[in-house]
Amino acid sequence: MITISVCMIVKNEEGKLDTCLKSLVPIADEIIVVDTGSTDSTKEIARKYTDKVSDFAWTGSFSDARNHAFSLASCDYIYSADADEELDKENADKFLALKKVLDTDIDIVQMYYCNQLQNNTIYSFDRELRPKLYKRLRPFVWEETIHEAVRLQPVVFDSDIDIIHRPGEGHAARDLAAFERLVDSGEELSERLLEIYCKELFIAGEKENYLHAKAFVTKLADKDGLSKDQVARIFTIGARICRMEGDMTGFLKYVTRAAAGDMMTSELCCELADYYRENGDENEAKLWYYNAVHESEAHLDLRYQEEIPGRFLS
Repeated sequence: MITISVCMIVKNEEGKLDTCLKSLVPIADEIIVVDTGSTDSTKEIARKYTDKVSDFAWTGSFSDARNHAFSLASCDYIYSADADEELDKENADKFLALKKVLDTDIDIVQMYYCNQLQNNTIYSFDRELRPKLYKRLRPFVWEETIHEAVRLQPVVFDSDIDIIHRPGEGHAARDLAAFERLVDSGEELSERLLEIYCKELFIAGEKENYLHAKAFVTKLADKDGLSKDQVARIFTIGARICRMEGDMTGFLKYVTRAAAGDMMTSELCCELADYYRENGDENEAKLWYYNAVHESEAHLDLRYQEEIPGRFLS
């Protein structure tokens, strides 16, 4: 049977941590809690469950903190947990059963992250597979009987374990502020982070967040080398910024460039439909709501694929 290190980074989680750790005790062989600057009783609560509680000076990077926590692990696999998660008995039993039979060739186990739409900032699904269990030491293995090569892609197993997410409050303000610091510093966002930034802006951003992003979006809109999906997301955010500012020339530029490049998103169709509806042209508005449902795909918020345009088509 494999052994599991539960690794966590925490800060001021006294209201949630006890429930989380209590639920993880049955599946954990060791629990490692790394605190990044709590001023409440978080560390005292953690010490009820483990003597492996340590401090980490916050660097501004969640990855730095998680990498440090992982470096302290000693078991076969590492389970990465957050304080606002809970594993109920049914799924703890599934987890224990998995521990007994897991093939050690598997590098990553995915589990269902549930209740994602509560205080949502970037998700379109309430239940979604996410990597949660990681092999601590991954050996290099040669494959193929001829033209042999080292296996580079991890072996991933999709389990049926549900993890209950109880965030309590949204993190949009914190996350968007972090993105704004990255953008202001001139740091280039990876394709993954750019997608998350656009989603967080579109789903949870306030007007000031959009306006803060204006220069960044304007620059990216004319940048070479971006994928079609990246450009579609940037044009969608750019069009919304222009509508907020009443810049209809800029708004139409983003929309027409997207249409000409076959990059119309459901969100852009709804932006255009909203524009026509606000200006009293219901027929043209319905045409674009129809296009949002039937001729386009959502890139940032799945509600714009059916739910939102459907309100005006029924």
